Amino acid sequence: MIQDSLSNTLIGIEFPAIDISWNEQDTMLYALGVGAKPGQELDFLYEGRGPLVLPTYAVIPGMQSLGNLRSAVKLKIQRLLHGEQKVEVLRPLPAKATVILKSRISEVWDKGKNGVIGVTAEAEDADGLLFRTHATLFYFGGGGFGGDPGPSGKDSDAPPDREADIIICDQTQEEQGALYRLSGDRVALHIDPGFAEKAGYDKPFMHGLCTYGFVGRAILSGLCDGNPERFKSMSGRFAARAEFEDQIITKIWKTAPGEAIIQAENQQGTILLSQGQARFETSAPS
Repeated sequence: MIQDSLSNTLIGIEFPAIDISWNEQDTMLYALGVGAKPGQELDFLYEGRGPLVLPTYAVIPGMQSLGNLRSAVKLKIQRLLHGEQKVEVLRPLPAKATVILKSRISEVWDKGKNGVIGVTAEAEDADGLLFRTHATLFYFGGGGFGGDPGPSGKDSDAPPDREADIIICDQTQEEQGALYRLSGDRVALHIDPGFAEKAGYDKPFMHGLCTYGFVGRAILSGLCDGNPERFKSMSGRFAARAEFEDQIITKIWKTAPGEAIIQAENQQGTILLSQGQARFETSAPS
């Protein structure tokens, strides 16, 4: 057990498979937590219409893979920040399912004083591979072990020097974090002022994955006509925190057939999600 830093020896560690189940109530609650509205997105909120499942719901079962890290390295939660997130959906997520989640430590980067650890997970149901997730965690004070510094950024993911093709604005609410955490991410940082202060923050703020879900909804609406069958993947780096009652303004640049670069900002122009990419079907599957 490594007590206070990361290490190259962690790379490749595979964790025991986990059985995970969800149902319609779980997927509808998630949709509410990331801002879905009955008037426009009723299919995701009403069992009488399915319900359909937002593709980014995959982060909820996928997040359980991060819990496995405790078996490999002792991490202090107050020193962790979610760095990047990717979701790849092989088939539309069913509203009710049982999957087997397999995960591993896929990378460890030494950023000098700090470190980054990445976990890749794959979920299979009775019909085969359903989705993949990849997450990185930034660990303050976890570097300095002589490892590879890893990538510093990807210029190819920078937005083109032109106006976005699509801009979608969403309004978050005061209760957004309290609602979103009921989907499973109950880290006290996003609701408890005392915990936030002890962790070095002035107040609770939005879950990064809640912001991610808002951006995922914008991608689904703007690029896929609301059809989950056309949504293939989404990735992005958490650049700044969103506050409760912020606007989340998603800007989308189409760069090739079925590909787009994504960036999300708040109402003040602060970039919340950077280096974003989306892949999608240009028309509904026949």
